[in-house]
Amino acid sequence: MRKTYQIIAGTIAVLVVLQAAFIAYAIGGVFTWIDEGNTLDKSVVEGWETNPPTFEGSIGSFFHFFIIGTVLIPLLGLILLIVSFFAKVPRGPMLAGIVVVAIVVQYLLGSFAASTGTPFLSLLHGLNAFIIFGSAVAAARAAKTVTESPPVAV
Repeated sequence: MRKTYQIIAGTIAVLVVLQAAFIAYAIGGVFTWIDEGNTLDKSVVEGWETNPPTFEGSIGSFFHFFIIGTVLIPLLGLILLIVSFFAKVPRGPMLAGIVVVAIVVQYLLGSFAASTGTPFLSLLHGLNAFIIFGSAVAAARAAKTVTESPPVAV
C-alpha cells in the first residue's frame, strides 16, 4: 500500500505540471489564433460549448479544465486519502489531507474566478497549484523514505 500511496501522490504532482503545460499550450494557441486575424470576444466565449474554436492548442483547455482539473486530480486526491489510512506512511493521512484540501480550494478558486469574473481569484488559483504540487511531492517522498525495520541479530 505504501508504494500505491507513493505512485498516486507522484501522479497528482505530474498531473499538476501537465495541467500547467496544457493551459500554456491553449493560451499560446489563442494568441496565434488572434494574430491570424480572429477575434476573441464574448460571443466566442459563450459559444465555446456548442461551437468551439479550432485553433491549435484549443484541446489544451479541455485537458486543463475538464480531464485533469475536474476529473483526474480530484479523483486521485480522494483515492490518496483513502489509501493513506492503510499505507503506514508517517504523516501519510495528514499529507493526503493537505493534498485534498488544496484540491478543494483549487476547484473553488477556479469556479469562483469564472463565475464572478474576478482575476485575482485566478491568480490565487495559479498559486494554489504550487501548494498541490508541493504537498503531493512531500507525500510521495514521505512514502519513499519509510524503511523497513532492520532484522534483529541473534
